[in-house]
Amino acid sequence: MSDRPKALFAMSADTLAAVYPPDLLDRLGRSVDVDPALLVRDFTDARVHAALAETEILLTGWGSPVVDAQVLDAAPRLRAVLHAAGSVKGIIAPGVWDRGLAVSSAAGANALPVAEYTLGMILLAGKDVIAASERYRTGRGFTIAEIQPDIGNFGRRIGIVGASRIGRRVIELLRPFDFDVLLADPYVDQAEAAALGVRLLSLEALLRASDVVTLHAPAIPETDGLIGRAELAAMRDGTVLINTARGSLVDHDALVAELRTGRLTAVLDVTDPEPLPRDSPLFDLPGVFLTPHLAGSHGNEVRRLGLCAIAELERLLAGAPLLHRIDPSVLERAA
Repeated sequence: MSDRPKALFAMSADTLAAVYPPDLLDRLGRSVDVDPALLVRDFTDARVHAALAETEILLTGWGSPVVDAQVLDAAPRLRAVLHAAGSVKGIIAPGVWDRGLAVSSAAGANALPVAEYTLGMILLAGKDVIAASERYRTGRGFTIAEIQPDIGNFGRRIGIVGASRIGRRVIELLRPFDFDVLLADPYVDQAEAAALGVRLLSLEALLRASDVVTLHAPAIPETDGLIGRAELAAMRDGTVLINTARGSLVDHDALVAELRTGRLTAVLDVTDPEPLPRDSPLFDLPGVFLTPHLAGSHGNEVRRLGLCAIAELERLLAGAPLLHRIDPSVLERAA
């Protein structure tokens, strides 16, 4: 009989294969007793219900069913839920937090590729790469060494909306470049903004001042339609709007109206709804660069989520504090 703590996977089969490839399963197996063949998709399943009685660590991911009070009642030895994905809002029921259960998330790891995508799009937008490529493709020619007067990344003002994990990582990635970085976030004060190396402005002031506006706020009731007609109208001609957060942050009808004028351009990795209807005007407008929700972890990046969860597990078993423990008191205003 193993003296390792019992663990249980709760996620889809595809998620398990991507997040915990064989070498990571081997590493997990050195710390906990876990059966990859017993994959929870329904906590009421008889076999799962029996396993819960011995489970100390629940390893969750995309496709996990909700962990609620009934699950905790069936798992009296449960110590922690380690989520190898982003937000835990969809899998942790409100009543669970009262039980003192440790909950950790790999949201910080998932933030990294989103921030990298954002950096790439900021740099490309500054050089007008997307539109210039299209002009070259359709015109089949250009004048060598002709100076393009309205492009370049030197001294551009980048407006960050939301000092979330992703927003903060974008700020870090922008430091080596010659940008003037602005921030709008109601939960950040001037001292913290100074420590981040950014200028704190109101949302309206940021929108009026920025060459690029990139959204990194959570999708909560207060941010629904955060960027509407008035906010879009406040942006200067030529401003680029980047959204890798959630589609609900932007009033899409208002955005389409502005994009049709040619005054603004947009890089949209997320939309509302998602995917867009096949007849959406966003597919045909020339000032729009659409990607299919790929800024977050994909391919080899998904492995990072598993590594994050395993590192948390090893800290837990060593009696060390979890680095990515969720604080329920701030969950309402987090992603």
